[in-house]
Amino acid sequence: MIQSIDYAAIAPPLILALMAGLVLLLDAFLPRAPRNRTVLAAVTLAGVLAALGALITQAASGRTLSTFCVPPDPAHPIRSCSYVVDDLTLIFAGVVLASAVVIVLLSVTQLATVERPGSTIPAGEWYFLLLCTLTGAVTLPASRDLIMLVVALELVSLPIFALAALKRYDAKSSEAALKLFLVSVISTAVMLFGVSLLYGLTGSVHLDRIAETLAGRVPTPAGSPAGVLAVAIVLVLAGFAFKVAAVPFHFWAGDVYQGAPVPIAALLSVISKAAGFAGLILVLTIALAGQAPFWAPVVAVLAALTMTTGNLLALRQRDAVRLLAWSSVAQSGYILAPLGVQNPDAVAAATAYLAIYAAMNIGAFAVIMLVARSGDLDDHRGLAFRHPAAAISLAFFLICLAGLPPGLAGLFAKIVVFREIVDGGGAWLAVVMAVNTVIGLYYYIAWTARLFIPTPTTVPTTADTIRTGARPAAIAVAVALALSVAFSLAPQLILSAVG
Repeated sequence: MIQSIDYAAIAPPLILALMAGLVLLLDAFLPRAPRNRTVLAAVTLAGVLAALGALITQAASGRTLSTFCVPPDPAHPIRSCSYVVDDLTLIFAGVVLASAVVIVLLSVTQLATVERPGSTIPAGEWYFLLLCTLTGAVTLPASRDLIMLVVALELVSLPIFALAALKRYDAKSSEAALKLFLVSVISTAVMLFGVSLLYGLTGSVHLDRIAETLAGRVPTPAGSPAGVLAVAIVLVLAGFAFKVAAVPFHFWAGDVYQGAPVPIAALLSVISKAAGFAGLILVLTIALAGQAPFWAPVVAVLAALTMTTGNLLALRQRDAVRLLAWSSVAQSGYILAPLGVQNPDAVAAATAYLAIYAAMNIGAFAVIMLVARSGDLDDHRGLAFRHPAAAISLAFFLICLAGLPPGLAGLFAKIVVFREIVDGGGAWLAVVMAVNTVIGLYYYIAWTARLFIPTPTTVPTTADTIRTGARPAAIAVAVALALSVAFSLAPQLILSAVG
């Protein structure tokens, strides 16, 4: 059988993959000169913007695109496609590519920073690996079969190991890469075991055909033992829980975020997390939609544990990146929460929260990249008196994450999730979320207050001088700030898109 390819459907990941190859070639043939880092950055940014333009064109067409399809057969009387571009794909890919613009700008500043002689990060490898990760992250929300889901998820994960380790001669960076590698290998093995059980039970890898088989409308190869199906669901959930740092698979987040370069920590907190949630939502709501009475309570408990553990660990942090790491874990709990109730609008609520969270969280990382020489929170004391624009931007991002005015974006996101939980009958989960929101207020407000407290004259304030080559990071802050303000003033921009 020969499958036709709709290149309009696969345009965004195809552009990113071609640009990754171009970056690799340019790095091989261009002289090793500092100015050529700018060329590689410009090519990478052009690739991301071109992919974003292709995505906007797909959205403007208003059509659902699909490719890599197999025709119906006697056993499966439905046409199934491995790659589908629908509203969910467009939203998740848009979040990934918009975040990628910020991360590329942060990367320019990161690569211009020489922390010690001989520690320059190779720009060609950095941008090549970054584009590979983005290719996987854009492909994943369009994947509609188990094989493509796993391959796309690994394409997101594998380059990040190397990116985390590219700060040579840095023990923390190497440790972060090793921990991330071990965690990812374990999560992939667990997920593959669950995927193999699903395939064994249904005889298919396409998500819609798996749903048809489990619903009993298509005969199974050897029946569907309830115990084996339950194990398969739990293993798949555990694999994705590793990817999104949900409890009890969250332990790697603090050390990995702190040890990795700041742009990679931002990538993990937004792009990698978005890819993980995209895969989780696709598997649960398409392949396993009929098993929602079994997995929804499990997801609800995971959400409650994740938001509570993340917030409690964040309370104890004195390092800015570690605090954002555990805050990111707590935010994963908020995104999971609507999936834990059987409500038709649960996916829309989770997607809206993820999109809004991405803008404000990546903005906080951008400010840290702009000003931080040391990651201690006390180094940010009095930042408003030294760098008022950076301090005001960081304060706005933190207030958004807390869900307080004038950061209305975070407040709207929490209200949408809270409403869906209540409407879905998850009153106990809504109470847990409300308590955690109050806990989160403490560390976000405490950090914000530090920014406006004058530093004693006896304390040196050299920790947060603006970095070398900081203009791209400043542009990144401005982009994230514009998105956060837009979501605060007009939340319908995202709410109507996911609705």
